[in-house]
Amino acid sequence: MSEDEEIEIVPGTGNVFRDLNLRNPDVEQLRAILGARIIRVLDEKGLTARQAQELTGVAAADFSRIRRARLDRFTIDRLLAILDRLGQQVDISVTVHPRAEEVPEGTVPLQG
Repeated sequence: MSEDEEIEIVPGTGNVFRDLNLRNPDVEQLRAILGARIIRVLDEKGLTARQAQELTGVAAADFSRIRRARLDRFTIDRLLAILDRLGQQVDISVTVHPRAEEVPEGTVPLQG
């Protein structure tokens, strides 16, 4: 890349899963946030997967999957339950609004 070439900066949406056009981006982002929090709690408490199993009754393999960010097997409520068993309180705030429809550049959206 030469000094004369400009780099196009494209702002993200705040959700990498949406930016990558992946399926169910809001669910995936929430799972990632909850998984990261579980990892943080394990690290703060100095718990191995086996120790976390003994403390919570959740399989050590599940903690290993979470540490490797393999979250596809976990539902949101399962991750919340794991945080609860780790002694964490989760407060959730939800805002629901219509999605902005994407309009291809150079076109005019139809008016209903």
